[in-house]
Amino acid sequence: MTQKSASPRDRYRTHVRAEIKERAWAQIAGAGASALSLNAIAKQMGMSGPALYRYFAGRDELITELVTDAYRSLADTFRAAAADGAGLAELAHALRRWALDDPQRYFLMYGTPVPGYRAPGDTTAIATDIMAVLLDACAAVPADGAETALDAHLAQHRGGWGGGQSAPVLRRALTFWTRLHGVLSLELAGQFTGMDFDPAQLFAAELDNLLASR
Repeated sequence: MTQKSASPRDRYRTHVRAEIKERAWAQIAGAGASALSLNAIAKQMGMSGPALYRYFAGRDELITELVTDAYRSLADTFRAAAADGAGLAELAHALRRWALDDPQRYFLMYGTPVPGYRAPGDTTAIATDIMAVLLDACAAVPADGAETALDAHLAQHRGGWGGGQSAPVLRRALTFWTRLHGVLSLELAGQFTGMDFDPAQLFAAELDNLLASR
């Protein structure tokens, strides 16, 4: 079946929404997501506030679009790496490249929550897709050693994110995710400035420690 092409009106709406998002990212880069203002964006675009609200119902809807785009971008990055046979090391480096490419996008996902904003459930579902790739990579690494207290806890409280994986796999994924994000968050926030070392080396060392532990 031939897919129906978008009408000029639909194409125009798509174009305007994309420009609104671009200007929103510029605002976030300058003053943070909490300072996001649809009225300021409307002024920059030569529109009235009410006219812009025809494209986004409010600040929260715009933030949701930005967050969803960011999660999809990382999910696509992880899926592409997995399709190329990436293991945990390759996923870690893909995560760092993605984060360094756009720190504001990273902080919108993993930084300080925007006051008064709560992401909808479908955004959480995309985050689960990201973790699914990580869990598969963790499951491919044989585990050894005794069960830990965290393993026992995760076995009882894995919720819906574990995808049926064993508790040791869940522990490995959580450890990998939290420790690498800790290094990345500090690096992107400029906390290593003036400390006279290469953050890439610290990230690599932390990754080596994670890969050596089971």
